[in-house]
Amino acid sequence: MEILCKYISATVAGLYALLCPIAPLVATALLFIAIDFVTGIIASRVVARREGREWWLESRKAWRTIFKAGFTAVAIIMMWLIDSILLGFMNLNLANVFTGFVCGVELWSFLENATTISESPLFSWLGRWVKRRVTKEVGDE
Repeated sequence: MEILCKYISATVAGLYALLCPIAPLVATALLFIAIDFVTGIIASRVVARREGREWWLESRKAWRTIFKAGFTAVAIIMMWLIDSILLGFMNLNLANVFTGFVCGVELWSFLENATTISESPLFSWLGRWVKRRVTKEVGDE
């Protein structure tokens, strides 16, 4: 039994050491997802209050966010493994690009939530600006 514990500990420590360089990427993406989730809940409640209807937190939406966070973390890890182990000679930084994409989408959603919550023209303008920049960089498609 003691040998089994040593093998399990060594495996966990090895995986931790392998994935340690991308911990900031995963943490940043999860932070953006969490901020969007919280502001989404607040925005949903504000809309319900404005419409005069009862509000409640739907567990399926919370689970969807949990799955999104898990899949995002796994995707970042997989892209980092491809970039560092399989295609290390190319220096593509796939994990960084994907994390940037995820954070950009979550920022866009945050700006929509902020516009709904505060009805501030600033957040509305920022949302339109981000949309124009993305359209300009990516194309009209």
